Amino acid sequence: MTVELIVNNKTYSVTKMFLFMTNYGRELRKRANIKIKGKVEKVTEFAERMKKVYKKVGAALKKAQEEMK
Repeated sequence: MTVELIVNNKTYSVTKMFLFMTNYGRELRKRANIKIKGKVEKVTEFAERMKKVYKKVGAALKKAQEEMK
């Protein structure tokens, strides 16, 4: 495993999420399988999902910041 894969696949205690999930709104695929056909997400759906992820992460970081004061 590369260091980047380890960092992106680590659950952080404050956000309770993987860094990759926080940045891209989906789980990290460890192996690519180009034969699998899946649904392509619309841009508007992706944007809404990412807003929810950022809101959740922001709330978790704010809570942690308040607890540290």
